[in-house]
Amino acid sequence: MGVLLLLLTGTSLGADKPLHVGMTPAFLHDQHALLAVWRDYLQHRLKRPVEFVPRDRYRETMDLLQQRKLDFAWVCDYPYVAMGKEVKLLAVPVSQGKPIYRSYLIVPAKDTHTRSIADLKGAVFAYADPLSNTGYLVPRFAIKQAGYDLGTFFRRTFFTWSHRKAIEAVASGLAQGAAVDSYVWDSLSKVNPEIAAKTRVVKQSEPFGFPPFVANRSVSQADFDAMRAALLDMSKNPAGQALLAKLNLDGFIAGSPDLYKSVADMAALVGQP
Repeated sequence: MGVLLLLLTGTSLGADKPLHVGMTPAFLHDQHALLAVWRDYLQHRLKRPVEFVPRDRYRETMDLLQQRKLDFAWVCDYPYVAMGKEVKLLAVPVSQGKPIYRSYLIVPAKDTHTRSIADLKGAVFAYADPLSNTGYLVPRFAIKQAGYDLGTFFRRTFFTWSHRKAIEAVASGLAQGAAVDSYVWDSLSKVNPEIAAKTRVVKQSEPFGFPPFVANRSVSQADFDAMRAALLDMSKNPAGQALLAKLNLDGFIAGSPDLYKSVADMAALVGQP
């Protein structure tokens, strides 16, 4: 499918131009070695060069998309909502049978008393990124919904710039709590269980649309269709299945913007980034 669409674009020059794919902290830091394998897989499927462009902050990836320096990117759902019509939904990962994930409120494992975010009033709290849904928007929304002042609720807060580092901050006692991406925590519990075991999941949020792959609006329809087909077909062949297993994913679906309506609603109440 991807090869056929690529051939229909008509010129060999386009086939030589690399596709640039942005990666954000939605991707586990210790799995970056997989990018080389994933790149080779996509290059084989698309019959053209692919370059991954990792960034540690969501804002950096958003800026590159807005500057049209990226063709595609795997972003958090909050940036996807914030960028609006500047990007187009390409594909949604499927985890544990569904295209959803949650925010986990976590505390140190030795904390057996905390039951909700209200119990962390006056605590030191780790945020993942100011553009993270599960790591920033969700806990702030919960605090505001409970009637507390966002500016004074915690004694101190800091940004770790990744969900894994937020988990490590809680595991080490640097923070008394954090809200993190369920996909990252669940994946870490498999690849580094000793770290996850030092934390306890206090509460799980409602489900949200899984952090999506998006396309720059300037990407041609042929490139959009070819990349979408390459991602959606991963679950249908052995090489793709092996990659998905290492990513702790089941596959990808085309998805719908409706998956992200609740994130947009929260952002409207708490404030856009």
